[in-house]
Amino acid sequence: MSDTLIPNPWRTLRQHTPARIGLGRAGVSQPTSAHLAFQLAHAQARDAVHRELDHEALAASLSATGLETLDLHSAAADRATYLQRPDLGRRLDEASSALLADRESDDAPDLALIVADGLSALAIERHALAFVSALKPLLAQDWRWAPVAIVRQARVAIGDPIGHALGAKLAVVLIGERPGLSSPDSMGVYVTWAPRPGRTDAERNCISNVRPEGLAPEAAAARLAWLLNEARTRQVTGVALKDESADAAPAVETTASFRLDGR
Repeated sequence: MSDTLIPNPWRTLRQHTPARIGLGRAGVSQPTSAHLAFQLAHAQARDAVHRELDHEALAASLSATGLETLDLHSAAADRATYLQRPDLGRRLDEASSALLADRESDDAPDLALIVADGLSALAIERHALAFVSALKPLLAQDWRWAPVAIVRQARVAIGDPIGHALGAKLAVVLIGERPGLSSPDSMGVYVTWAPRPGRTDAERNCISNVRPEGLAPEAAAARLAWLLNEARTRQVTGVALKDESADAAPAVETTASFRLDGR
């Protein structure tokens, strides 16, 4: 079998996407470099799933921006349980529930921000601070924030009991998304009006793939600010609230050439 690399005519498209296209071949097999790159990406995705969130460092970073934080935990005691029992990741443990129950507030906040590890703590560690820092100046002074809840071993729906316990009008969950083979650090943002246990995904808005290689944190924050203002005005989220923030994210360039010869 020849070990000569036979190029693929689609290889010029690789400059436009991280997808594994136009890899060429060596005989009847993948080139060694492509095979090793796949193994590396798979290992990075697995590491992201099993990574533990450094909640203390995250809390310190958020506190430095002037935000109060709460340290909470889901009912999943550890990472192994979290991965095997998604239902436990949607509920708070007893200590966290008691902590929220003991809090007293004179005014119901407009926004409960929940930062959760999800399936990629790496995404939260890399992008949550930049996202929150970009969001703060985009919201008017009349937006009242609850303390930011940092939750370990959490799923998206953990925002419902937290937002409800804090009496918030809106819950926003920043969470690490399930890693892909080219995106181990993708962060998702979920918005829910009048959070309470039992809310469904149809009642949420989602902004996904928040990372510099996808939707930049600053652009995602602008889109969220639009959604939050509209949600508070209309008192709805999910399928009842369409994202019409045309200028919130950079426009996609559609004039680039996709000719195979690169011209």
